[in-house]
Amino acid sequence: MYKQLEKAKKVLLRGGIGVLPTDTIYGLVGSALNKKTVSQIYKLRRRNPRKPMIVLVDSVSDLKEFGVKIGAKERKILNRIWPNKVSVVLPCPSRKFAYLHRGTKTLAFRLPKPYWLRKLLSKTGPLVAPSANWEDRPPAKTIKEAKKYFGNKIDFYLDGGRIILRPSKLVKIECGKEIILRK
Repeated sequence: MYKQLEKAKKVLLRGGIGVLPTDTIYGLVGSALNKKTVSQIYKLRRRNPRKPMIVLVDSVSDLKEFGVKIGAKERKILNRIWPNKVSVVLPCPSRKFAYLHRGTKTLAFRLPKPYWLRKLLSKTGPLVAPSANWEDRPPAKTIKEAKKYFGNKIDFYLDGGRIILRPSKLVKIECGKEIILRK
């Protein structure tokens, strides 16, 4: 698996796109800081261009890269719920990241639990990670299913076996309280 992760890292650092197991389901991943990569993922997924994507980070401090300001109460909540299968919607008002927040001025971030994934993120930087499927179609449970969606239009597939999990819980933090948007 080490060689596969090393290859994935190199591909992601040069703006490539791949499918890999996340902490929830297979994700179609690419650099969240590369506009061209994000645009390509929207096309590949046939995703509604008004919908933002979840961004995987390897630490709470990564939020600074997106101009996200969190206070002591928010930090306390994030430290309690992360790393975990919880995506948190946070304000991201910067126009610089309009290609990610799509005018909503918010982004959903997740700090995944698997060590190997956080280690990869520490080397690649934040990754967008929508589910590996076309919009309004079932998420791929296997690499074979992911290949039916994307074929040779992406740069790598990292096989994690059959995955039958749910997408992440989605919450937002408002006035220092956690509000559940999706269980």
